[in-house]
Amino acid sequence: MSDQDPNTGSSRDTPPVSAQTLYLTLGPVALTAAVYVSIFLILRRSHRRYYAPRTYLGSLRPSERSPALPNGLFNWIGPFWKMPDIYPLQHQSLDAYLFLRFLRILVTVCFVGCCLLWPVLFPVNATGSGNAEQVDILSYSKIDRSTQSNRYYAHTFMAWIFYGFVMYMILRESIYYINLRQAFLLSPFYANRISSRTVLFISVPDDYLDEARLRKVFGDSVKHVWITGDTEKLDDLVKERDEVAMKLEKAEVNLLKLANAERLKAIKKGGSDERLEASGDAPADADAESGSLAARWVPDKKRPTHRLGLLGLVGKKVDTINWCRTELERLVPAVEAAQNEYRTGNYKKIPSVFVEFFHQADAESAYQVLAHHQALRMTPKYIGVTPGEVVWSALRVSWWQRIVRRFAVLGFISALIIFWAIPVAVVGVISNVTYLANTVFFLNWLLSIPQIILGFISGLLPSVALSILMSLVPIVMRLCAKLSGEPSLSRVELFTQNAYFAFQVIQVFLITTVTSSASAVGAQIVQDPTSVTSILAENLPKSSNFYISYFIVQGLGVAAGLFSQVAGFVIFTIMYKYLSGTPRALYTKWANLSAISWGSVLPVYTNIAVISITYAAISPLMLGFATIGLSLFYLAWRYNIFFITDTNIDTRGLIYPRALKQLFVGIYIAELCMIGLFATSVAIGPMVLMIAFLVFTVLFHITINSSLNPLLYNLPRTLGVEAESKSTHGEGSAVKNGDQDAIAKRVSSGDTAVAGKKPGFLSKFLKPWQYCDYETLRMFVPQDGIDMSNLYTDEVERNAYFPPSVTSGTPLLWIPEDPMGISKQEIRDTSKVIPITDEGCTLSDKNKLEWDTEAVRPPVWEEKIYY
Repeated sequence: MSDQDPNTGSSRDTPPVSAQTLYLTLGPVALTAAVYVSIFLILRRSHRRYYAPRTYLGSLRPSERSPALPNGLFNWIGPFWKMPDIYPLQHQSLDAYLFLRFLRILVTVCFVGCCLLWPVLFPVNATGSGNAEQVDILSYSKIDRSTQSNRYYAHTFMAWIFYGFVMYMILRESIYYINLRQAFLLSPFYANRISSRTVLFISVPDDYLDEARLRKVFGDSVKHVWITGDTEKLDDLVKERDEVAMKLEKAEVNLLKLANAERLKAIKKGGSDERLEASGDAPADADAESGSLAARWVPDKKRPTHRLGLLGLVGKKVDTINWCRTELERLVPAVEAAQNEYRTGNYKKIPSVFVEFFHQADAESAYQVLAHHQALRMTPKYIGVTPGEVVWSALRVSWWQRIVRRFAVLGFISALIIFWAIPVAVVGVISNVTYLANTVFFLNWLLSIPQIILGFISGLLPSVALSILMSLVPIVMRLCAKLSGEPSLSRVELFTQNAYFAFQVIQVFLITTVTSSASAVGAQIVQDPTSVTSILAENLPKSSNFYISYFIVQGLGVAAGLFSQVAGFVIFTIMYKYLSGTPRALYTKWANLSAISWGSVLPVYTNIAVISITYAAISPLMLGFATIGLSLFYLAWRYNIFFITDTNIDTRGLIYPRALKQLFVGIYIAELCMIGLFATSVAIGPMVLMIAFLVFTVLFHITINSSLNPLLYNLPRTLGVEAESKSTHGEGSAVKNGDQDAIAKRVSSGDTAVAGKKPGFLSKFLKPWQYCDYETLRMFVPQDGIDMSNLYTDEVERNAYFPPSVTSGTPLLWIPEDPMGISKQEIRDTSKVIPITDEGCTLSDKNKLEWDTEAVRPPVWEEKIYY
């Protein structure tokens, strides 16, 4: 994945980039990409589970599946290309669709930048009389500041046009998102969900941890109230029960495999075996002694056993099956008693409350109103939080702890970003181990190491170490988000998106740029300090040369890797075939799709866009490489989202406006860089004009934030009344599945809610508030035949916002059926303490687990609930 940059924080020289250098960079990367794509084209034909699971998996609803593509090497490309981008909107989530739209917008911005800037700035730069060579003649540094300073006006006004276009795109797409969000969240498909009607209040005073008092505050519109409580002891009990249950399930499966292996050996030897003859009648003997059938094939000393001490390595050795049954006889009733005690309200309350309302409008009103008269009480509030994404440990954090934790976490992340160059530098030192061994006397002993091992230490080891280091950054930031008190996984992802974007911009972009420029100009400034301004003006643009190679590597190499995912395929195959020893493990690995972590994926591409925007007017050639690279990323992610990945965490599209606003960082950095370059070039006129444009940018940014932010997080009452009216009169606001092409044509043709003449492309582009309005985007809302007015049973709704340990049922054990009937006897004996079944899985003649991966839903399958 592209969120790992092996060049973070390193210094590099910036020689002029020649065509030969580009070829040498492009050649190996293109070859690697061709290998990756070839692997993908071959494997997708025979490994549908990994390369097209969304087309058939039984764990998905029919409405969530994608149409299967042709199975040839290349004949799938046409049908794939024709599938509209709104397909994920109908079959997956707002986040998936808006992620693809964001990539497409970035491609558009870079391509339009090429069309605007290249015809003007290439001739202006190339005909300059500066000292730049090779590809650098197309950049700002080719202009002689002493004789051609008037040419900087071209850069100034073209920057105005391009950055104005970028800001308009941010505004346009923010308005589009607001209209789309309102259309979705006000439709019956979302409005009737329990999460849309439930508000989470945190930092609730003790006086208001009372259902009667809360109902008095919010009136008769309240349907349910869940006051959260301390479940630490219950959590431990449930965890122990589930661990023992899974240990029993694994032991039962191992016993069946051992017995079946002995049976197969007996069959292979031939002749008569009284155990084979006896096994045919055994299942009918209901009064047989416990374990008697298994004992015919597996002696007691070979039965599954474990030790009761530390890590199962020391202590008394016990029979695993008998021990687990005994433990479950104690644990199952204990868990049920603790759960019933919690349901009766006998628990220690913690300062967080879920309040469900009868209607979405009531929940929105409660969400938008000031709930308490004291500061920092019953705030912040959250709406749209599903039960599965609640971070329960964060709900017990008090208001003052939340403040302290927030500042502590922000301080830690700031230090992490600033000082991350230190571990990267250590890895860089390892890569130069041979040089160090020759230079530092006490490291001379390293030269005695065999050359192969030394090559491994200096070559492969640093790359692996750096990859591990970079992969840890988002993990650490997610942990920080939870520690800071973020109450839901969607909020955790949004926090990570911000923090990881800051890391990407500072470490991957700014430090790289500064060290790159410093290494190029430092020696020159020391030799001639009086020429500092001219040297900086000439060399700062050269730091963009690294990113030309960076975009080639990212666009071709990483995007091709996204298609093939060779490492993921190998890991999946190994884990499924060799490390999944029970039917449950097989099903879990088979049925669970990989999910995209929005908080760590989006910042990578936002940073690429920031780099492209920053250098657009300084070195416009970069925009071409950025356009190609982002286009390849768009195609790779498009295939992944359509056919491979799933959405586990739903931010309801909030990742999109956040990523759009982060593009302002690129605009600000670009404007400051250009002001600095004009200052070093002593171009007063262009510098003043860019300062004026910087002021305009700040005012524009403040204005759209103040105007649009309330609409990003709240639903308007005017549209709420309209939606309720249409719902009451039974007017359908959605289309049936399979009509995506018709929707796309209708929207693109301008057949919208706006009456009058058919609009042209320019009108639709310049007026999204009119031609991509609420009425138009209501057509995108999915409708898969679900009765939206009866989504939940009484039990599901009653238990919705109880902690998981309170609603956790006793697990159903799943073992394979065997030819000897041992599984039936084990079910008879084990079912006395815990539910168990052998349906849907058998032991084959090769002693392998076999189950129907396509048609049958196994016993442990649970229907997805739309919370």
